Amino acid sequence: MELINEFDVSVPIDVAWSVLTDVERIAPCLPGAQLQEIEGDEYRGIVKVKVGPITAQYKGRAIFVESDATAHRLVLDAAGRDTRGAGNASATITAQLTSAGTGTHVTVTTDLTVTGKVAQFGRGVLADVSAKILTQFVDNLEQTVLTDVTVPTVPPASAPSAAPTAPTAPTADTVAELSPTAGAPADAASTVRRIDQPEPEAIDLLESAGTPVLKRAVPVLGVAVAAVIIWRLLRRRR
Repeated sequence: MELINEFDVSVPIDVAWSVLTDVERIAPCLPGAQLQEIEGDEYRGIVKVKVGPITAQYKGRAIFVESDATAHRLVLDAAGRDTRGAGNASATITAQLTSAGTGTHVTVTTDLTVTGKVAQFGRGVLADVSAKILTQFVDNLEQTVLTDVTVPTVPPASAPSAAPTAPTAPTADTVAELSPTAGAPADAASTVRRIDQPEPEAIDLLESAGTPVLKRAVPVLGVAVAAVIIWRLLRRRR
């Protein structure tokens, strides 16, 4: 199923891009999510989902398959499996950033596939839930990460110097300081880095979905009540 959501953040597009592509920084802002480790370009973690008294935990990974800083377009491939084996989920998430005055408008298109208990809610409920989760994410982002972001200002033009100085040749020590991979082992890029983030609270789908779930639940409850009444009448006749 395809879900389309939109939101705005109160920072310029280049700042928003640098923030939204920093997965480690923004992961705690996403309800129910916990980033646990990073290996190269792959991010691994869990998402906790609660459906009434039942809590499911999806363990999975996400990879950037496209990251165009010029067009401000991002494509993320994500997949997860219920740790109890009761279902799985996969999604291709495309985010397009556009300037909106002094802020940034973001359109998120999600091609989602789910199985198991969560799939019973259907597209309408999942669309409502995703919209509310995204709203919580943006609120968390504005109240935490974006409060510490410094918006760059254009420096005033300085007077040209009298004569340019010739560049000096870099020394071996300078090259080592500027190169993040200098002296590092060849397999450093594939090293798994553990992330210490707090345990997340499960997303309560019934609470997030609200009215749509109740509308779906009423007919089911009506059938259940009718079945109980019929069963009791048959027992009395016996």
